[in-house]
Amino acid sequence: MTSVVWFRRDLRLSDHPALVEASSGGDPVAALFVSDPRLRQPSGPPRLAFLSRCLRSLDESTDGNLVVREGNPSIVVAALAAEVGARDVYVSADFGPYGRERDQAVERTLAAAGRRLVRIGSPYAVEPGTVVKGDGGPFAVFTPFYRTWKAHGWPSPVPAPPTTAWVDGLKSDGLPAEPRVSATLPPAGEASGAARLHAFLAGAAPTYDTRRDAPATDATTRLSPYLKYGCVHPRQVLHRLGRSKASEKLRSELAWREFYADVVWHRPDSTRRSLQPSVAGIRLDTGAVADERFDAWASGRTGYPLVDAGMRQLLAEAWVPNRIRLIVASFLVKDLHIDWTRGARWFLQHLVDGDLASNNHGWQWVAGTGTDPAPYFRIFNPTTQAREHDPAGEYIRRWVPELAGLSPPEVFEPWRFLGDRPGGYPAPIVDHGEERAESLARYAEVRRPR
Repeated sequence: MTSVVWFRRDLRLSDHPALVEASSGGDPVAALFVSDPRLRQPSGPPRLAFLSRCLRSLDESTDGNLVVREGNPSIVVAALAAEVGARDVYVSADFGPYGRERDQAVERTLAAAGRRLVRIGSPYAVEPGTVVKGDGGPFAVFTPFYRTWKAHGWPSPVPAPPTTAWVDGLKSDGLPAEPRVSATLPPAGEASGAARLHAFLAGAAPTYDTRRDAPATDATTRLSPYLKYGCVHPRQVLHRLGRSKASEKLRSELAWREFYADVVWHRPDSTRRSLQPSVAGIRLDTGAVADERFDAWASGRTGYPLVDAGMRQLLAEAWVPNRIRLIVASFLVKDLHIDWTRGARWFLQHLVDGDLASNNHGWQWVAGTGTDPAPYFRIFNPTTQAREHDPAGEYIRRWVPELAGLSPPEVFEPWRFLGDRPGGYPAPIVDHGEERAESLARYAEVRRPR
């Protein structure tokens, strides 16, 4: 009997439990991807372009038999299942707010025609909702979640089916149009993801714990785009990690991704609003001045070299390392007093790896409105951070060419050493010390007993 494998955030053939199950009897398999307008609309051009390239790679892996159809999944999936006479549609489970709603609708439509939606596997090593406290409730803090998550464990990766009888000759709307992007994106697809993992393990992996925060070095995994669309599964990374400090650090970083997915599973509303209501009422800046400052931040023209370098790299590569994400986010929220949701939306529009749970809860971690028990006092000083993590100024000079002729300490605080702005580089738009004090004062307002 023919079955359907509906690909979503699992654009690969290896370690794909749903595909393994669908292929296990040797019966024909129809490979489907639904171009869903509800998902395309909020996705920025870098993600859409990368997705299109990942689908092209998957189409090649299925011998040109990937069926791409645009529309409402409830209609599209049921129509293809009827067309090929499939009783079962196999998927990797989706735990996001929209994905759960969508899959329930598809399941009802299929059931009405006597068909089934079969969920096997997910984009996570441990499915959200699995790791709970002793009383059965969800974890609200990462460290105890991580201990329990590690103790729970995960299965080993499974190889791709040796052969799959793909159904051919089905009508396809063709691969989604690839939007024009100015950013340089990584190579897409399963093979590229595997190559990137191999390169990291053979290169930077042993020093990941000590060098990952140095933005001038290529010391991070750069796997996040492949994890986003499932070209690589986290099991495939975890399976190859050892017991070193570097491996433990990477293991914990993968767990952060799963922790935030778990938080969203229990609190779907937290992707759009602050998790901690006590901090949600803090005073924020709006209006023309705030808009001007947001534009300066978004274009890398704040006058703080490390912040500007990070924002320019985001525009140029649709990616920045985690340390830089924290620094630029802190500057927007704590120095410019702008709502974290505005920065989160900008990131999702420009990141090739934009993941709703990780992105928005990462922003909440910085803003002090999320899962961290007492984070509001953590206010990154962009100059201190530059001295600590980019001591030679290499990262700054790479992305802020106006400062290419400066050396430390000038490159960290050009306004202190040069009377004229070098190459037209702007003066700082705010004073960090003053804005830090202002942030703490505003925090005290919402914490004051009423």
